[in-house]
Amino acid sequence: MKKLEIVIVLAGFAFVLGGCASKKAVVGSQTATTLSTSTKTTTTKTADSKAVSSAAYVKKVIDAQVYAKNVVSDMTFNLQVGSKDISVPGSVHMRRDEVIRMQLFIPLLGTEVGRIEFTPSGVLVIDRIHKEYIEASYNQLDFLKNNGLNFYSLQALFWNQLMVPGEKQVSDNDLTKFEVPQAQGTSQNVKLQKGNMTYNWTTQPPTGQIVMTNVNYASASSGASSLLWTYSDFKSLGTKKFPAHQEIQFSTSASKKIKNAKVVIDMDSPKDKSDWETKTTVSSKYKKVEATDIIGKLLRF
Repeated sequence: MKKLEIVIVLAGFAFVLGGCASKKAVVGSQTATTLSTSTKTTTTKTADSKAVSSAAYVKKVIDAQVYAKNVVSDMTFNLQVGSKDISVPGSVHMRRDEVIRMQLFIPLLGTEVGRIEFTPSGVLVIDRIHKEYIEASYNQLDFLKNNGLNFYSLQALFWNQLMVPGEKQVSDNDLTKFEVPQAQGTSQNVKLQKGNMTYNWTTQPPTGQIVMTNVNYASASSGASSLLWTYSDFKSLGTKKFPAHQEIQFSTSASKKIKNAKVVIDMDSPKDKSDWETKTTVSSKYKKVEATDIIGKLLRF
């Protein structure tokens, strides 16, 4: 059951890196008392034109996301951390704005051994082996609370979307918060930066499809951490494409236990299926424990 422990840790790390409120730095304009009125006007028009062009491309990236309400699929879950390289079957159930659920099964038998469930109100982790669970709101996790993080940041990572961390979705008023640098080769970056956090999405200009999300955190007191989330094997889901293959790589100098980890989620055939319950009810036979307790037991399994 070492795999469930790492799911907990990786999902937590994704949340830590996925949600600080961000705003595009204001582009400085050249000022000098000797500038002529015409030069100032030209500079302003150039800046305005660039802003419009950037906003239009951000809109294109947003329009590339799937319209589906649900993403449901069997999956293969692979964990690589230290000397461990573990693969197990599982399933993914996601309903937009309601839940992200991953379940892990015993190979061949198909018995569920654990699940992690994110909802707008909090996080639920169930250990079927020891009949224990964790249930917590995001406000109970200091880093998340202090940075205003929420469910929707993690949802954007799983759903292959842009985000304005702390917000439910990217609105038209948010388009100018993103920076769109000059294209490099066949890819186009879209960026956000706020304080110690830097967000960078790599996209394909013809379609606006996101193929990579890179989030970096750097602090003199807390060290540096990075999250690299890559997407491939895009399959039709409604009229849009959804990445059935997702790789999550995390590295940090702030953690004493885990320095580097990688998770690969390989979905068989994502579908928009609605015939499933979004809420997990925990049996009264299960014991609620602190996160440190359940992780410790899972490590020893």
